[in-house]
Amino acid sequence: MKWIEWNEIPGFQIGHSQDEKGGTGCTVIICPQGATAGVEVRGGGPATRETDLLNPKNMVQKIHAVTLSGGSAFGLEASSGVMQYLSEHHIGFDMKGIYIPIVCQASLFDCGLGDPKAYPDKAMGYQACVNSEHTDLSSGNIGAGTGASVGKAFGFEKAMKTGLGHAAIQVNDLKVGAIVAVNACGDVFKANSTHRIAGAYDYAKKEPIDTVNALIQGIENQSNPHENTTIGCVFTNADLNKAQMNKVASLTHNAYAHCIHPVATSNDGDTIFAMATNEVATDMDMVGILAIKAMEKAIEKAAQNAHAAYHLYSASDV
Repeated sequence: MKWIEWNEIPGFQIGHSQDEKGGTGCTVIICPQGATAGVEVRGGGPATRETDLLNPKNMVQKIHAVTLSGGSAFGLEASSGVMQYLSEHHIGFDMKGIYIPIVCQASLFDCGLGDPKAYPDKAMGYQACVNSEHTDLSSGNIGAGTGASVGKAFGFEKAMKTGLGHAAIQVNDLKVGAIVAVNACGDVFKANSTHRIAGAYDYAKKEPIDTVNALIQGIENQSNPHENTTIGCVFTNADLNKAQMNKVASLTHNAYAHCIHPVATSNDGDTIFAMATNEVATDMDMVGILAIKAMEKAIEKAAQNAHAAYHLYSASDV
């Protein structure tokens, strides 16, 4: 087993675009040849697009892109730009000369930072696709993670800045990558540990607040309960079908549970997509194991590599 960069997994392009002043952005994961895909939505307040298509009982077998964005439901507009770019590049299903790409999406709520009326629009989605033509290994305050924050159970005034993270792993010929924008209600920890990276913070006392403990003991009153959601995507060269990719997406949510406390609350829209290029014969459970590991590291990097912004500290500040 070895760690690799996401661009070492052939068949995928990743691009970002953002409005740093407005505090929002989007990230697109493109598979020009089409990817077998699945999804698992566990949070109680999702903003999503085309997730029903990924049900194994439905007709479409491959998708061409996943968009991750800020902007809550408004941000779903970004996929219109992704659709335009892919169609112009003849990516999608050829229907009598009209190329129709299948683009899935999930959006997080970042409207509490920067300009509350800013959101990823069609132009931003298109630009993310243009930017995907050149490899960008950046993480932190970029793309869908531009306006991301965590520890928001007690309001933005006690939140901490996070962002976008990615990681990839290889075992023999099998490669699995993960990318995630961490915008949780809860706190972020190193996987399966008590080592906290970022979360609720008392700026007056300059000390962290343990969100789970504070909620249980009633130390803090919960506020802004609907302004969360962690969204991510797993991508691999494994040869799996739609049902198996839905299972991989489901298994990968274990990484959220290992790193974010609390997670998948009614106030989150936690969602994970999974995409496969169907090149390497392998066991589904092995893909799931590697996807969990990759997503754990991606979550950690999303918190570790963010920098202070919009009056919020980041992990590096505390």
